[in-house]
Amino acid sequence: MTKREQVYKCEICGNIVEVLHAGKGKLVCCGKPMKLLGEKSKGEYAEKHAPVIEQADAGIKVKIGAVPHPMQKKHYIEWVEVLCGDAVLRVHLTSEDEPEAYFPIKISDVKQARMYCNVHGLWTH
Repeated sequence: MTKREQVYKCEICGNIVEVLHAGKGKLVCCGKPMKLLGEKSKGEYAEKHAPVIEQADAGIKVKIGAVPHPMQKKHYIEWVEVLCGDAVLRVHLTSEDEPEAYFPIKISDVKQARMYCNVHGLWTH
């Protein structure tokens, strides 16, 4: 059974799926069940992966890690998202971007901030 806002990844082709509507079935890709990504927030690598939310001029800034995450072609942050109420706001990044994202919302509206590192997986604050 899936739950809304869960993130799954195909271990064969790399497809990533975020659940928009919960269901009883299993997510399958390339003929095999997709892996549910657990949200990490502590432990090894947290200083470069756990999102840090800051107030910005016209909203909030989500920085990746207390120590800036490297942004290299083989190791970078693919996306940053903020869950606020029923809305999900997402910014996609490339290896050439800074490891941060801006969102035009109030910090008090943030339910959760998450990011995905192509090497170390899904992280939350």
